[in-house]
Amino acid sequence: MRNPDPTASDEAVREYILSQVNKDQLRFLTCGSVDDGKSTLIGRLLYDTKLIFEDQLAALERDSTRHGTVGDDIDLALLVDGLEAEREQGITIDVAYRFFATDRRKFIVADTPGHEQYTRNMATGASTADLAVLLVDARNGLMTQTRRHAFIASLLGIHHVVLAINKIDLVGYSQERFNQIEAEFRAFAQGFDFETLVAIPMSARYGDNVTAAGENMPWYEGPTLLEHLETVEVGRDDDARPFRLPVQWVNRPNLDFRGFSGTIAGGRVNVGDEVVVAASGRTSTVRSILSQTGEAQSAGSGEAVTLVLNDEIDASRGDVIAAASARPDVADQFAAHLIWMSEDALLPGRSYLLKIGTRTVTASVTEIKHKINVNTFERAAAKTLELNEIAFANLAVTVPVAFDPYEANSTTGSFILIDRLTNATVGAGMVWFALRRATNIHWQALEVDQAARAQSLGQTPAALWFTGLSGSGKSTVASLLEKKLHVRGRHTYTLDGDNVRHGLNRDLGFTDADRVENIRRVGEVARLFVDAGLLTLISFISPFRSERAMARELFPEGRFIEVFVDTPIEECRRRDPKGLYRKADAGELRNFTGVDSPYEAPENPEIHIRTVGRDPEEIVDEIIAYLEAQNLI
Repeated sequence: MRNPDPTASDEAVREYILSQVNKDQLRFLTCGSVDDGKSTLIGRLLYDTKLIFEDQLAALERDSTRHGTVGDDIDLALLVDGLEAEREQGITIDVAYRFFATDRRKFIVADTPGHEQYTRNMATGASTADLAVLLVDARNGLMTQTRRHAFIASLLGIHHVVLAINKIDLVGYSQERFNQIEAEFRAFAQGFDFETLVAIPMSARYGDNVTAAGENMPWYEGPTLLEHLETVEVGRDDDARPFRLPVQWVNRPNLDFRGFSGTIAGGRVNVGDEVVVAASGRTSTVRSILSQTGEAQSAGSGEAVTLVLNDEIDASRGDVIAAASARPDVADQFAAHLIWMSEDALLPGRSYLLKIGTRTVTASVTEIKHKINVNTFERAAAKTLELNEIAFANLAVTVPVAFDPYEANSTTGSFILIDRLTNATVGAGMVWFALRRATNIHWQALEVDQAARAQSLGQTPAALWFTGLSGSGKSTVASLLEKKLHVRGRHTYTLDGDNVRHGLNRDLGFTDADRVENIRRVGEVARLFVDAGLLTLISFISPFRSERAMARELFPEGRFIEVFVDTPIEECRRRDPKGLYRKADAGELRNFTGVDSPYEAPENPEIHIRTVGRDPEEIVDEIIAYLEAQNLI
């Protein structure tokens, strides 16, 4: 018997690889409410397309005995629910991605969680999908989470939806029940921009209408799920968009080479094309394009490349190189749809980090225009956003950023918001349009600056920010310090919480959102006083670390001194100079810091004052000693 020809074997492998590479690819996600059968459906697709190895099948049989929820049958959901916590709870927590292929197409499917707590994970999976398979339990019909997921899918630009009415076997394969749910969903989705909406009755557990037609539903004459996935035309042509390259890295291995590396976010680029750095407006032409296979004459969307330009123009990580004939917007304010993903509420005015493309900047939500009821699409006024709520809002960033409207380019038009203290992702947004309201307003360049004012006053201006609970002694210490500084001939001004609320901030209450705005305004006023050359004493409870950090950023390094007046709440209650703790404890005063509203103590203040058992004179002398050591007085 002759040995097989190794050359022929290698050629067969090459042909197979080429056939896979050249196949069309569809990215889709499964979504819907808890326990609608999303993981089971994906497991069924993998099982029926023969993409489960023998060892996986053996492991699946063992796991089904231990974790399964379908009696003696194999629990196909366990193919996808890989986390131990998911198996123990019987729910999907993380986004699980799986690959499979048929003779006609390749697929990447994202199994997204149905639990309301993990809506943010669903949004992550939807952000790269071409199609959404929205599962509905035939017994329960449309749930709130079903509607929320449909709305998010539409918001994220998914134009193709399969309404998979699952567990049809549990309602006796009822055509009437199928028609009722389909009609209800089509009425609900009339306002969405879906190009295709196909409803399919199925039983993922038994395989009916997943990859093969179900014998129990002769009344259904439409395609199976797999047939539809293989044939649906998603019409996504990223290369037809204007060219965009978010710069990830400036590649400079030596003095003779300088290139801009990144992944093309849209369009094509050719050698000789004119391009522009969006933020600066500087233009050049492409000298060469380097890809992972070497030099290329052109490159398209999704390719990782390094561009070498003919001119030495300034660009760095976070900049966007774009087609000179079709530039993105560049602005420091824009309107966007926002999905809130944190259990801590969004507070307008609070400082967050905003990451758009490869750039990260400081940002804040300046106004919530309205939040959206996902059941009725009604718009409601809102001052804050809670977990999983969706709103249309205005945002401001500290430096202008380049972007496109989300519907034009989902990569350059999407962003995330990050908590500055925890680094947790707290929100995701889709840019709708730029706000041009401040383009004609600039900082006025004055001949007399802060240094000149400070010199004429013979002192170094700074902000001393006193923070602590009500009754801790902030105002007492600040008042005595100002007297002693005045005796020394220093020019000062004190901003006190109670006094400012009689004027500038008289329109604000004591909700968390109002407290954030209170500190934002005071920080801006304090900056002006310091700019005038004064030693400015700011005495505010300022309960949140995030807002104190935001205030710190308004001042030059070393000119913001955080003074933590540390008095235990029991001592503050005992002092209770204004009777506020008594009222708060009796329920007569709501949102009182330390009682029913939190106080976040400073972690690394410049000055930490413990007041119990100490005389105010002694405390003030300690602060003066610090200021002298820092050459501030």
